[in-house]
Amino acid sequence: MRINTAIEDGVARIRIDNPPVNALSVNSGVVAELTAAVRAALADSSVAAIVIHGGGKIFCGGADIADFDSPGEVGQINALLSVVENADKAVVIALHGAVLGGGLELAMAGHYRICTPETRLGLPEVTLGLLPGGGGTQRLPRLVGIAKALDIMLGGKAIPGREALAIGLADRLAEAPDHVAEATRWAKEIAADGPRRTGDLPVPTDSDALAAARAGLAKRPSLSRAPAYIVDCVAAAASGSLSDGLAVETRLFNELLGSDASKGLRHALFGQRQVARIPGFPVGLTPRAIERVAVIGAGTMGAGIATALLNAGLPVTLIDPHVVALSSARKRIAQTIDRDVQKGRLDNEAAVARMSLLSLGDGFEAAADADLIIEAVFEDIGVKRDVFQALDRLARPEAILASNTSTLDLDVIAGFTARPDRVVGLHFFSPANIMRLLEVVRGKRTSPEVLEAAMRFARRIGKIGVVAGVCDGFIGNRIFEEYLRQAFFLLEEGALPIDVDTALQRWGMSMGPLRTLDLAGQDIGWSIRKRRAVEQPERPYSRIPDLVCEMGRFGEKTGAGFYRYPDGRTAEHDPAIDELVLRHSADLGIARRKISDEEIVRRCIFAMVNEGARIVAEGIAYRPVDIDIIYLNGYGFPAARGGPMHYADRIGLPEVLRRIRDFAGERHGWAWEPAPLLVDLVERGVGFASLNDEKGGRA
Repeated sequence: MRINTAIEDGVARIRIDNPPVNALSVNSGVVAELTAAVRAALADSSVAAIVIHGGGKIFCGGADIADFDSPGEVGQINALLSVVENADKAVVIALHGAVLGGGLELAMAGHYRICTPETRLGLPEVTLGLLPGGGGTQRLPRLVGIAKALDIMLGGKAIPGREALAIGLADRLAEAPDHVAEATRWAKEIAADGPRRTGDLPVPTDSDALAAARAGLAKRPSLSRAPAYIVDCVAAAASGSLSDGLAVETRLFNELLGSDASKGLRHALFGQRQVARIPGFPVGLTPRAIERVAVIGAGTMGAGIATALLNAGLPVTLIDPHVVALSSARKRIAQTIDRDVQKGRLDNEAAVARMSLLSLGDGFEAAADADLIIEAVFEDIGVKRDVFQALDRLARPEAILASNTSTLDLDVIAGFTARPDRVVGLHFFSPANIMRLLEVVRGKRTSPEVLEAAMRFARRIGKIGVVAGVCDGFIGNRIFEEYLRQAFFLLEEGALPIDVDTALQRWGMSMGPLRTLDLAGQDIGWSIRKRRAVEQPERPYSRIPDLVCEMGRFGEKTGAGFYRYPDGRTAEHDPAIDELVLRHSADLGIARRKISDEEIVRRCIFAMVNEGARIVAEGIAYRPVDIDIIYLNGYGFPAARGGPMHYADRIGLPEVLRRIRDFAGERHGWAWEPAPLLVDLVERGVGFASLNDEKGGRA
């Protein structure tokens, strides 16, 4: 049973046992069982009061999101909450651990709430493009006021138990070790008082808070209507009865449930779980735990990787032959950790503990005891050869050797060792201590045990690991190359840098492609283009980015790239680059034309989709969702659009293919040859999502 009831001294203690998060699942029967248990306790004459609590580490992580795809199932949760709130016996909700979403809505439907200091309470539905659909928008303002309710729901973040007590969301703080026992004693005390229904409480008038919330949303346009609808629901709570407000909430919740934004955000959530499962992988692998890590290279990336590992509590040895580089890296790492202290994320004691995990070494011998050695040196195959040959001689036989290469052939790198089965790619994204994405690159001879160890390592350090096969650029950068190719061709044909970046940012990208290059460093892309021009002469590039580099403009770090950076960070339009673009078009004999925002977006995004289809067909990515998760977490793709492959499904693959064929008839049509997989899916009448289902991976 997922719901268990024990009756003692007139109190029915109803426990939710649906591990791991005690989700209020309709499909698995939890909601029906809990409803029946409450009704049974109400009908039992020996029961004077009820306590509802959670088994395990948390009270309730919310509704089961999988239920949202079935019409009417959210209504069953609301029916449960109505039974709880309208109970004629006092209902105490005993809270501990996480109390999120539907779990908090259940708590607010109860008559009294007790929590521990460590409890975290929140309504994160806005992060899924939804609003709290179980009465949260109506009951929360009645308990904490409009301003605080809006803050909690629009922010989507959980608050601690002491704050919940201070604002009225909780009535008591359990000081005894056993919060359920304390709730039971309290229930006995208040049994005679009977119910205190949240829905009967008035909503404090606060038109200023509503106006401020609307003004704030107007300044921050969103692809999701959820924030605006949350404000509308709170306004309804302030102006009518509970039943009227619940009707508004239900109507707007259902509208959001069917929106593209919510579907994209839910796809992103499920996708993060799915990419952790490797199709056809052996079950039950137990790789050696990674406890000590060495990082080779004390540059920006090496220091960032080391910081990420320290933040995860791992001992790190940072190695570089240049003592000055080591000293500089240690200083940068200390400054980063100190900023976390200043922002309240860490206390001084924790900061000192993190720094104590860092060791420095100027020779490869310092990596001899490491379980994992991550190479983060200059992106040059000769330099990496020297590193891996040295590591092969010095590292323990069971050590894993990883390369942070972003484009080079991992199989060639593995071939520099006598242990290619112990070599894997760990492509961190900059800044490595902040970006959540980690491409885990499997070579032809990477062993399953090493790949599994790498994926577990990603989770341990708080990264989203996505497996990629070996090709130039792996998944992320190979697709990004086609995205940039179209951006540069658009410049040649009539757009200016500000046009391209603005169109894509308005569409939802966190940063335009040209601004992204300035941030990353133009010289990095220049080096890669030089190599690819030799290796792939049949795939020409625009000369525009090279011309920018030839001017010594490498982006933010040099104060100028496609834009100027007078203060070192803020991009400013530069007429000199506009002149360069116009001059280059004239040199090519191109009659420039007006290019719409729609064409800019379609060409750049559909180029991603087409190349993504090739990558899936080649097995470089297991599934289309793997590409989506990489782009959502590493390249600033708007989460509400779900990733390029999900977005293509939402538009419809026939329409995507039609537009690609149109582009194939225009200038540089060679770049628009439709991917065979895309054509095949259209002919079969299915989308990319069908491949996610086919290749879901191990359970």
